[in-house]
Amino acid sequence: MDDKVYVMNHPLIQHKLSIMRDKNTSVKDFRDCAHEIGLLLGYEATKDLDLEDYEIETPITKMTAKRTKRQVALVPILRAGLGMVDALMDLIPAAKIGHIGLYRNEETLEPVEYYCKLPNDIKERQVLVLDPMLATGGSATDAITMIKKRGAKRIKFVCIIAAPSGIEALRKAHPDVDIYCGAVDDHLNENGYIVPGLGDAGDRLFGTL
Repeated sequence: MDDKVYVMNHPLIQHKLSIMRDKNTSVKDFRDCAHEIGLLLGYEATKDLDLEDYEIETPITKMTAKRTKRQVALVPILRAGLGMVDALMDLIPAAKIGHIGLYRNEETLEPVEYYCKLPNDIKERQVLVLDPMLATGGSATDAITMIKKRGAKRIKFVCIIAAPSGIEALRKAHPDVDIYCGAVDDHLNENGYIVPGLGDAGDRLFGTL
């Protein structure tokens, strides 16, 4: 794995991911684990945010403190990416949120765009693109292309599970984009699903199986 791909082998992520993979896990528990994993991934993905100095006064004395300098935009890929937004908002309450709507053509497995709404100042922000699954890489690649066309320069992709082929496709299309994920699985099946994976993340998040 190259130095732009970060696989979070944290014990808590692996534990919660095992719950998400289990086909008998309830919708509530699946959502809860997606939220908790999102928190842990978001912590890592924001570890290099720019800081600036500013003066405060503690109950004891004046001091030079730190605050984040560059603001953040969260961009979930609809609809499954919505399952990660609340977790990142818990970490970064001031973040702005954009949305990108893509669906997969079931015959070609290629993504089809139907919606894109981003903050007006997207070019000034650190952008975190959110999607639980990086399978073929098509949706992630197209979403990031759309974001770049609107001027964004600093973009990271955050997912829960990735397939090697998805990582390869995204890295080829956008070599400047860091990828943060909880696990890299084995392969894609003939239907484009990650194996062993966890099934359709959107259906399991929203109870539409």
